[in-house]
Amino acid sequence: MSQETRQLRVRIFDELSKIVDPEINTSITDLELIDNVDIEGSDVKVDLHLTSPFCPAVFGFKICQDIHDNLLKIDSVDNVTVNVSNHFMAEQINNQVNSSPKPPKDGDAPAAAQQGGGDAPGPGQASAQQGPGQASAQQGPGQAKGA
Repeated sequence: MSQETRQLRVRIFDELSKIVDPEINTSITDLELIDNVDIEGSDVKVDLHLTSPFCPAVFGFKICQDIHDNLLKIDSVDNVTVNVSNHFMAEQINNQVNSSPKPPKDGDAPAAAQQGGGDAPGPGQASAQQGPGQASAQQGPGQAKGA
């Protein structure tokens, strides 16, 4: 293993140690949930298991998404594959996490955020998806649209 790969491995495990199981409030490295980390150039694959095959899927998804996003913020990492096993929703979690968009690297910001852009309606404005006869979230109970 090259010196560069060893340094990257240390950085990866440093990032993994920051990820906390939301149900137990302990880092995933302290819980020894990481089974394997494979590094090939700028590609990283993380194999892990969760604390229980039936742990709440939302917690499993959060842990896996945090792994994916945190590792992609490392400058020398371009691709991350997360493979959770031993969970009743493993296939769905893996598919969702591994198809999610890459987060911006530290120091990068999406163009819309830099320019203050965005399409969200302001207060009192109707959403483009609001259909006829649907109440706006701005209206109080019992108020009809246009009243």
